[in-house]
Amino acid sequence: MAKIKKLPIGVQDFKEIREGDYLYIDKTRPIHKLITGGKYYFLSRPRRFGKSLLVSTLKYLFQGEKDLFRGLYIYDKYDFPKHPVIHLSFSGEMRSPEELKERIWRLLENNQRELGVECKETSNYSNCFDELIRVAYRKYGQKVVILIDEYDKAILDNIDQMEVALENRNILRGLYSIIKDMDAYVRFAFLTGVSKFSRAGIFSGLNNLKDISLYPAFGNMLGITQAELEEHFGEFLRENGVDLEEVKEWYNGYNFLGGPVYNPFDLLLFIDDGIGRGRFVFDTYWFTSGTPKFLVDVIDKGNFYLPELSGLTVEKIVLDSFDIENIRPEVFLFQTGYLTIDKEIITEEEDIQYLLRLPNKEVSRALSKILIEYLTQRINDRARRNIHRILRSGEVEALGKELESLFASIPYHYHIRNEIGKNEGYYISVVYAYLQRAADRIIGEDVTSKGRADVVVMLDDKIYIFEIKVDSSESPLKQIKERQYYKRYEGQDKDIYLVGININSQERNLSAFRWERL
Repeated sequence: MAKIKKLPIGVQDFKEIREGDYLYIDKTRPIHKLITGGKYYFLSRPRRFGKSLLVSTLKYLFQGEKDLFRGLYIYDKYDFPKHPVIHLSFSGEMRSPEELKERIWRLLENNQRELGVECKETSNYSNCFDELIRVAYRKYGQKVVILIDEYDKAILDNIDQMEVALENRNILRGLYSIIKDMDAYVRFAFLTGVSKFSRAGIFSGLNNLKDISLYPAFGNMLGITQAELEEHFGEFLRENGVDLEEVKEWYNGYNFLGGPVYNPFDLLLFIDDGIGRGRFVFDTYWFTSGTPKFLVDVIDKGNFYLPELSGLTVEKIVLDSFDIENIRPEVFLFQTGYLTIDKEIITEEEDIQYLLRLPNKEVSRALSKILIEYLTQRINDRARRNIHRILRSGEVEALGKELESLFASIPYHYHIRNEIGKNEGYYISVVYAYLQRAADRIIGEDVTSKGRADVVVMLDDKIYIFEIKVDSSESPLKQIKERQYYKRYEGQDKDIYLVGININSQERNLSAFRWERL
């Protein structure tokens, strides 16, 4: 019977993992390339992707603890000289500028103790940081390594109170700007977090940072590849009756231009939970570890059209320009892990664009659940089972009744808040999120040569094509047939259903529901 090492659930310290004989997937090949190829780096990744472990690995590497790397790629390829390391990790809650400043001072004091130095500056944290770098360099006679983890947390955690977010941004900008003029004292600097703020936003003046967030050479430095899954877990999972294709469908799919990777938090929790239960259950481990409040806030304001989640095209420069004073939803969704890159596109003008998509089944299913609950204040197990049963049985008439019941249950203040009569996208988003609960695959804004179908739901043996119109006398079913939205799906040996839905915004419900089976 295949065995696997202890899983490092919640363990982010590289030394503890290695000395405790936990599983460690060797990422030191790209780390070697990183530390020998440059000096100032920035990397953004979604939460729970292993950023803190990477920072911890770099810390012990630069502290010269070579024995911890025995058996890893880098062990005989690097000399492991010892450097003084300044490590700033902004984990925890910082809901005010005062709490952030207190955290900075505590981090600077901790680093002074660890390095055995004392700074005279006690009134200004930026000046103290400057002094810390200089005195550490003088004491050890070696250039300093600066590692900053969760550099943006004090900003992102306060998007709901913009004044605090902006003040925290200014505080951090002043701190990070110190690094710019320290080149003579710095061997290596590495900053990581979830978001990638525009340089004017937080890295003003720090223009020597190399952003490797979408560098193919470092695309798989975080996350678990399919080959790594096969090597470390493949035999064990198969012997326990787990379908690896289903694992891939649920948790793989993130792409940072290095090829698809699994979210390691998802994968490790799935395996650990399966071992504990004695059976393996596919669940939304990563998604439920943090609620995407920003996403539902955007939809609440009517600024985002949910079906677009299944296929957005954005310019590279847009993904590089996140700014809390002008937040673009698609940028935030990408950087926080709710969207990922499907493919890179080079335009005729040689501009770079990215086609974005939902990463995997986990995100798709979990998003639909939380959004339908937020959009309608109604989701329960009965409703979920109903939509699942109806779509799989082909009882389309019952689907119309279910949707009528859904819209009838939406509280009055939700209609007022969303100005339903002016926001067709809200209705379509509700239907999309509801259908997504039962779909094997769902496509919003499905582009054909003659137009776009609002929603396409794909099951193993059935395909549903939906067109939805609000306050319109036109027949959506007629439009589907005239524009032949179904043509691309013919010949797949699947039943095809065409569904047209009319909605009356004054009645706040369906005014017509028509369907045909091809």
